[in-house]
Amino acid sequence: MMKIALIGANGTVGQRILKEALRREHQVIAIVRDVSRITEKNTNLQVVAGDILNPVSITKAVTGSDVVISAYGPKHGEEYNMENSAKSLLKGVQNAGVNRLLIVGGAGSLEVAPGLQLVDAPNFPEDWKPIAKAHGKSLEIFRSADLDWTYFSPAAMFAPGERTGKFRIGNDQLLTDEKGESHISMEDYAIAMIDEVETPHFTRKRFTIAY
Repeated sequence: MMKIALIGANGTVGQRILKEALRREHQVIAIVRDVSRITEKNTNLQVVAGDILNPVSITKAVTGSDVVISAYGPKHGEEYNMENSAKSLLKGVQNAGVNRLLIVGGAGSLEVAPGLQLVDAPNFPEDWKPIAKAHGKSLEIFRSADLDWTYFSPAAMFAPGERTGKFRIGNDQLLTDEKGESHISMEDYAIAMIDEVETPHFTRKRFTIAY
C-alpha cells in the first residue's frame, strides 16, 4: 500500500485515477479546490483542499505522501496556467520533501515523424493547439526538474470508455493501430498510471499509451 496524493481528483481523468488507486487499496489524498466535489466514500480516502497555483497550499496537502500525481487541466481559455501550474507544482512538491511526481500530460508533443510533433502535423485541430502547446511547454519544465518526475502522455484520442487492461506502452512517439488511429480510454490510462506508481519504469522520462 502506498500513500498517493492526487491533484485534480474530481476531474474527468482524475476521477478514474482515484477509482483505480482505491481499487488497489492504496491510501489516497484527493486534492481539490472544492472538497464538496468529491462524493466518493472510502476508508483509504482523505479529501483536502488545495490549489495547484499556490505552492504553499500544495506543500501542505502533499506532505507525508509517497508519490504525487497531478491530473490538473486548465479551463478552456486559461491554457497559460499550464506553465504556472508546473512551476508551482514542482515548488510545492519539493518543499514537502516528496521525491516522486507523475503528471497527466498531453499527446501533442509526441513525435509522429523524426523531429515532427503531433501538434505541428498538418491535420492537427486548430482548437486543440493552445492546450497542446501549453502541455509541451510544461513538459520542458518537468524535464529540468530535480526530482523523480514521470510525464504520461495519452493517445491522440483520449476519452472515457472501457477498462480492458490491454494496451501498448511507448516512449516519445505517438502510438497508432493498424488503421493509423491512436486512442485509449481514460479507464485504461488510469491502470497504466497506477502500474507506474507501483513499479516505476519511466523515472525522469515520458511515456505514452494506446491500443
